Amino acid sequence: MRVESNVIAPAGVTLGAVGVLGFSFSLPATRLAVAGLDPWFVAFGRALGAGLLAIGYLVAVRAPLPTRAQWRRLVLVPVGIVVGFPLSTSLALETQTSAHGAVVIAGLPMATAVWAVARAGEHPRPGFWLASGLGFVAVLTFVFTSGGVSGGFELADAYLLVGVVLCGLGYAQGGAMARELGGARVVCWALVMSLPVTLPITVISGVSAGFAKADASSWLGFGYVTVVSMFLGFFAWYAGMARGGVAKVGQVQLAQPILTLAWAALVLHEQVGWITVATAIVVLTCVVWTQRERVQTVGNG
Repeated sequence: MRVESNVIAPAGVTLGAVGVLGFSFSLPATRLAVAGLDPWFVAFGRALGAGLLAIGYLVAVRAPLPTRAQWRRLVLVPVGIVVGFPLSTSLALETQTSAHGAVVIAGLPMATAVWAVARAGEHPRPGFWLASGLGFVAVLTFVFTSGGVSGGFELADAYLLVGVVLCGLGYAQGGAMARELGGARVVCWALVMSLPVTLPITVISGVSAGFAKADASSWLGFGYVTVVSMFLGFFAWYAGMARGGVAKVGQVQLAQPILTLAWAALVLHEQVGWITVATAIVVLTCVVWTQRERVQTVGNG
């Protein structure tokens, strides 16, 4: 079955924007968390905490179990969003700033669109790729000119690149499955599926590293990435993808690096210059452009 759409889905874009707003503080929050906590504890502990919240949600709504075929497809979701991206960013932000991380994260919308072709059965037209590419270039230019980049390529950048690739996979697979299960249930079942891995690693890393260096800001950062970045943010994000399409709604995340730097500026009381405003306008234009382009969907991924 082939479905072709060139209409902006306001509900999908709005939900996607809510998700991006929640995700935009993830890198600064992770940076705060790993300043006093072991990165392995942060990466897997956030998933463990979110998994416990997921159990409560699934019980409360009396969610039916996924089918055997759905369980097999769900495996790819935690690979990307529960293990891949959290672990990669936690390891990277031990030595790098969240502003620097925003550079590599700018490639996430493009990675999501590529995976949308491979996993979600979506086939955007050339105009979509042009708009997405221009938005990507605009974000990179902004981050470079605003001081978000320092030094050359480091191991932390490799971690971030791996995280982007895996996160794009988790976004695309989860967004495709949200058409069947709903956004909340997709992320909740993915978190529950991951508990046999996240529980022991969290305990081992916590016991071995200890918590002597953790202060209030570390725990606040950890709490944020657990409740918002790993749980509530995905309710809106996957629901938006289910309504508006994985590739299209994924482009809303072009705004995330700018928002991440804005959070850093707010915390550091730095002034937002005209370049930020100009880039935001360009990115918004590119996002609207991608929403107007035709995307053909084949199957459910």
